[in-house]
Amino acid sequence: MNVRTPVFAVLISVFALVPAACGPQYQVDRDALEAAGIANFNAPEEMVFASGQPTPEQIETLSEAGIRHVISLRTDGEIDWDESGLVNSAGMEFHSIPVAVAGGVTSENAKSLDQLLARLEGQPVLLHCGSSNRVGALRAFSAREGGASLDDALAQGRRWGMTSMEEAVREILQ
Repeated sequence: MNVRTPVFAVLISVFALVPAACGPQYQVDRDALEAAGIANFNAPEEMVFASGQPTPEQIETLSEAGIRHVISLRTDGEIDWDESGLVNSAGMEFHSIPVAVAGGVTSENAKSLDQLLARLEGQPVLLHCGSSNRVGALRAFSAREGGASLDDALAQGRRWGMTSMEEAVREILQ
């Protein structure tokens, strides 16, 4: 009998438990998300997706595809249906950080978003506004505050969906 066998067996058992100890492993059906036709949908991070406003019909697809949290940057009155209620009834959690179109791109809102994303780390999230411009603008702001050069921060913003707000964000970040 090999003396190392029991130790080896114990080590295998411990390493088999490590993934369970690290929390749940989430699966997302990326093909279903991409096929849903959500405006300006992209995947800037492993489990964090960015887009424009999903429709009520697309909310159910988000849940079925494995999204667990929806973060809206839209302000009250921008949509005429109950997104929060629909997201919650589909089994996901709704979070809101109201960002006015241009004036809401602030350090405070960028920090609020950073803190929320950090709290949800590893869980599947859809982050959206009307078009994904505010999403990208806040991510550019966070990158710049984190020490990125202006060009790198703007590139980060574009990666998250910023298009027409780039010049305004450039002025804010300079």
